[in-house]
Amino acid sequence: MDSTNALAQVIDSPALERIAEPLSKAVRGAYESAGPAGARLKDAAHGVWLGHPLHPVFTDLPIGAWTTALALDCAAGRDRGMQRAATFAMGVGLTGALGAAVTGLTDWSETQGQSRRTGLLHGLLNITATSLFAAAFAMRRRDSHQGGRAAAWTGYAIALGAAYFGGNLVYDQRIGVTNADADLPEEFTPVLASSALAENTMARARAGSADILLVRQHGRVCALAHSCAHLGGPLSEGTLNDGSVVCPWHGSEFALEDGHVMRGPSTHNQPRLEVRERDGQIEVKASD
Repeated sequence: MDSTNALAQVIDSPALERIAEPLSKAVRGAYESAGPAGARLKDAAHGVWLGHPLHPVFTDLPIGAWTTALALDCAAGRDRGMQRAATFAMGVGLTGALGAAVTGLTDWSETQGQSRRTGLLHGLLNITATSLFAAAFAMRRRDSHQGGRAAAWTGYAIALGAAYFGGNLVYDQRIGVTNADADLPEEFTPVLASSALAENTMARARAGSADILLVRQHGRVCALAHSCAHLGGPLSEGTLNDGSVVCPWHGSEFALEDGHVMRGPSTHNQPRLEVRERDGQIEVKASD
């Protein structure tokens, strides 16, 4: 059995799903129990305010700090000042790891299927790595540098393994990147008869190779890319509010006027299209 098949078997293990399902519900429930304040905190942890997932901002801190710590340790020899600097860098990494854990757990709670299992494995490995660095930090503070060095190098190797799964989530499974990419028409293109879209309703239409969400509200038509930027949920099957649409999968809310995120977990705005009605047809094109 090659390593790829072995990893696939681990990720597809039912044991991971048995852990993931209740933990995911618990994380979402903790935010929901705090009411509006919890919703704002959750959006902040996702990075809605940043327009970019917040988790990657924190992940650079522990990896960078721990790499610096190990490099300083290798160069230190018997230099006590260099040893203290290495220990300090480990502490900086532990602080960053806490931020990465909170934001990563928040993002992970809104995934499902293979992505949720992969994310759980990624998180468990990071917890192990962080625990080893915490032990190394404590031992070094007690001048047990030999034991601290062994724990730190082991933790670093595990952190690199966790980073592999983090990369798989982003580059292979498109977690944390926009899923609303579409080849939108550059010229006005008819997509639906005007009579087929009643007031205060929405519909899914096709513009070339792109799926489009059309909404008629307050006497005007708005158009957004149909697949939710978060994980590709079908917006036409979601909830239409006054001035916004809510994704049916994870609850991301987008303004109809310009597609901006009103509520996460999406951190990416929904692409908006220009709309006009001519000769009984609704026509759309990519927004300038």
